[in-house]
Amino acid sequence: MKAVAIVDTSIFCNVLDIPHMNSERTQVMQKLKDLLEESTNLLLPMAAVYETGNHIAQLSDGGNRRQFAEVFIEQVKKAIKGEAPWQVMQLPDMEEVGEWLSNFPDSAMRGAGMGDLSIIKEWEKTIRITPNHRIFIWSLDGDLQGYDHIP
Repeated sequence: MKAVAIVDTSIFCNVLDIPHMNSERTQVMQKLKDLLEESTNLLLPMAAVYETGNHIAQLSDGGNRRQFAEVFIEQVKKAIKGEAPWQVMQLPDMEEVGEWLSNFPDSAMRGAGMGDLSIIKEWEKTIRITPNHRIFIWSLDGDLQGYDHIP
């Protein structure tokens, strides 16, 4: 059965080669190649889209901001159209957002922000939908690396 990888911001930034966010690019690109060869389904959560856009907007060099903003929108549009290695995950409904907000105080106490919490919640939801598949969060962030459901 195909595995499902939920792609974190740290991975997406390395793939896009964003300055100061790309220190693990060689390893990430090799892992991406391996996952694609294994036919792993790659999902890009909206938190990763928002956070990556924020990192690009904070680049100090205006030329880099423009260049990487254009690469970013091209890649996200391709993902939406099904032309990229990953698919953009659907936006949560209001009930889901309400659940995330209820969980946020505990998440914040562990040092995990709303973006990480939403990725964890998307991981949990994906497991409920496809419990017979390996579902993991692909991240360089230590707080997200342990999320790996193996049926």
